Amino acid sequence: MTTALPRDLPEDVPLLDSPARRLVGDRTAKELEKLGLRTVGDVLLHLPRRYVLPGELTDMRSLTVGEDVTVMARVAAVSLRRTQRGGALLHVTITDGVREMLLAFFARSTRTLEHHQRRLAVGRVGVFGGRVKAYRGSYELTHPDYQVVGVDVDDEAAALHESSRPIPFYPASSALPTWRIRKAVRTVLGAVRAEDVPDPVPEEIRAARGLADRYRTLSELHDPADEGQYLRGRDRMRYEEALVLQAALARRRRTIAEQDAVARPGAADAASSLLAAFDRRLPFTLTAGQVDVGGTIAHDLAQPRPMQRLLQGEVGSGKTLVALRAMLQVVDSGGQAALLAPTEVLAAQHARTVRALLGPLAEDGLLGGAETATRVTLLTGSLGAAARREALLDAASGRAGIVVGTHALLGPKVRFADLGLVVVDEQHRFGVEQRDALRTRDEGPTPHLLVMTATPIPRTVAMTVFGDLETSTLAEIPAGRPGVTTHVVPADNHAWMERTWRRVREEVDAGRRVYVVCPRISPDDGAGQDGTDAADLVTDAAGLAWQPAPTRASADPEATDREFLRLMTAEGFVPPPDEPRPLRAVLDVAEELRAHPSLAGVPVGIMHGRLGAAEKDEAMARFASGEVPVLVSTTVVEVGVDVPEATVMVVMDADRFGLSQLHQLRGRVGRGSDPGLCLLVSSAAPGTAAAARTEILAATTDGFRLADADLRLRREGDVLGASQSGRGSSLRLLRVLEDADLIAEARQDALRLVDADPSLDRWPELRRAIDRWLGPDREEFLERS
Repeated sequence: MTTALPRDLPEDVPLLDSPARRLVGDRTAKELEKLGLRTVGDVLLHLPRRYVLPGELTDMRSLTVGEDVTVMARVAAVSLRRTQRGGALLHVTITDGVREMLLAFFARSTRTLEHHQRRLAVGRVGVFGGRVKAYRGSYELTHPDYQVVGVDVDDEAAALHESSRPIPFYPASSALPTWRIRKAVRTVLGAVRAEDVPDPVPEEIRAARGLADRYRTLSELHDPADEGQYLRGRDRMRYEEALVLQAALARRRRTIAEQDAVARPGAADAASSLLAAFDRRLPFTLTAGQVDVGGTIAHDLAQPRPMQRLLQGEVGSGKTLVALRAMLQVVDSGGQAALLAPTEVLAAQHARTVRALLGPLAEDGLLGGAETATRVTLLTGSLGAAARREALLDAASGRAGIVVGTHALLGPKVRFADLGLVVVDEQHRFGVEQRDALRTRDEGPTPHLLVMTATPIPRTVAMTVFGDLETSTLAEIPAGRPGVTTHVVPADNHAWMERTWRRVREEVDAGRRVYVVCPRISPDDGAGQDGTDAADLVTDAAGLAWQPAPTRASADPEATDREFLRLMTAEGFVPPPDEPRPLRAVLDVAEELRAHPSLAGVPVGIMHGRLGAAEKDEAMARFASGEVPVLVSTTVVEVGVDVPEATVMVVMDADRFGLSQLHQLRGRVGRGSDPGLCLLVSSAAPGTAAAARTEILAATTDGFRLADADLRLRREGDVLGASQSGRGSSLRLLRVLEDADLIAEARQDALRLVDADPSLDRWPELRRAIDRWLGPDREEFLERS
């Protein structure tokens, strides 16, 4: 059926860009706007979240108290009676065939409820929406919105059509249930013709890949005749998403490649270069991976176009060493390198490490400095006025070949003589604008960019799969590393906790160091209140508790991974605890340990983001020397901190941390010749998602598998926005992990299109899709990522 267009529809406005209210009416349009659906095109592209096949009922085990749900169920019983207060109550029992749920309707008289009673006859199947409440040990929906399948339609033919086809379920709201959205979509479909629906996928690609056009695809997604139609439609729309994204990325990659950059091939006389002198100083042999990745980066730096490379590697794989060799190549070429770190502790650690590795090579102009040398300067926000002036002069004059710093490097007063390379460590700890600030200064050609991360967080994995950055991977751990063993310690098991602190004492008595990490500083703080100490805490939403419990870590990590990932998508939720337990704080835990009998006489230090720079340096120095062998800290020690004598990491409230951060914390121990031990103190109940996180961490030390699991848990985040993780994704249907092959195919198609016509003038609908859907801010984001 075709819907007549309103007479007041402007002829010069494309139908899909016109307000939805012109077709669906003001009342429905207002509710649609609350879902972000303002135009006809918005409504048309509001795709079903899932489909229910004829006869298929919702599994009620997946319901959670307090959740807004839409379920499909069969009416099992109906009871209409008067209440003791003179009103009327209609109780309808619905079932999925195994479990039951109540629907409750209240009114002043039974007559008011009789129309519900007639529509909800026993045996009928309906779609019911509302907020789940607990009622006498069962679930209940009070005054739910509902639609009876095959009954709430205009005629017998429509009823037959309704009952024989898959039923789409849309992302909805309590005020606008899925069937009202479906009605609005059908109204829009009736007014739209094929010529009204532009297709971003070029016709030649559709023909080569056997894809339907966009109009037919959307029609079949909203009103599929069978399961095969909506599955094909989803695949087609996923490809479209991938192609639009990849075309935007390809255009930006091409734009960056056309920018001016200074080639940094290194010294003309390689044998007498700073890099060669450094390599001769190394007391060990580079791993094959370090040599291979280093060669790739060296080749990129020697090109007159900006390098954009992600260096991802396992904790302890030697990323900093690879980055330092790249920085020395730039210095040998007459340029400077900036190393950007997220915290003062890590920046100071990097500066000490670089100076120690270089030795006399970092003492240019100083007594005892090598003939071929440079200078390493540290610039942080807490430097005194005199030290800051000297650091700024070192950078601006070019006297410092390597400048290490925090966000202070991004300040407007920081200038470089010839910045050739920006290295960003732990890139997920910086906002996009912060990371880009050094590269977009109006001081000359665009510097090369090297981004490093130890454990790819979800957004990093997503961007890597999409190919926004060229990627290098260090998977090989240098020989001699003894490894780290991980165990979960139940926080409420007194005997296990006592053994934990006795184990700490044993390590201290053996001359080693121990970290104890807490998620907050003071018991009065909210979690992550201090920005420098913000832990990657996970708040498991209601319903994210799984049954049955995951299996204990087995000798087969892959089997454990499979069990874990099965749990991540399993149904059978159970409610989480009503009141979350208060998080442990550094100041409290430090006092407890100082008073603990097992640690009598053992000095216990503290480290957190509210300490001044001098206090942090002193705390780390006393810890590294062994003067204070136990350090209670927030996550400021998460990345980069390197104390070879540290062998034990105790993480309090480990069940509240994300997988990536737990893996980073574990990477702080076992970096010397002695094996490491990581103890995850957890209060998570068996069978919960939190327990599953700690279990899989105990089962594997492979950071890349953990990152994969983390992505499955937390999804891609807003792949094209500033969000690092979470549910707010720009993607409608595309799934980064599951659709990796499709994304790769779309990338090749996009590259061919952009190579043939960089402006995409030959494919205006694809160009418009980039402009409209991504928008200028998001497309610019792609360039800066």
